Amino acid sequence: VLAVPVLFKQTLENTETEEGKSVSLRCELTKADATVVWKKGEATLQASAKYEMKQKGTVAELVIRNAEPEDA
Repeated sequence: VLAVPVLFKQTLENTETEEGKSVSLRCELTKADATVVWKKGEATLQASAKYEMKQKGTVAELVIRNAEPEDA
């Protein structure tokens, strides 16, 4: 049985926000509930007071709270 790879139907887009505000990044995948790992450079982001990861069906979302210039 061949495994069908998970692909992006809709990729991330650049999003701007004001410093101190929250920002949401979303992508859509070709397979529902696929495992998504959010990274900044080589570092894997973990759920915390700053980062919230959500996933519903094929849509994965990362919410960054209290955005700072370092989050670019």
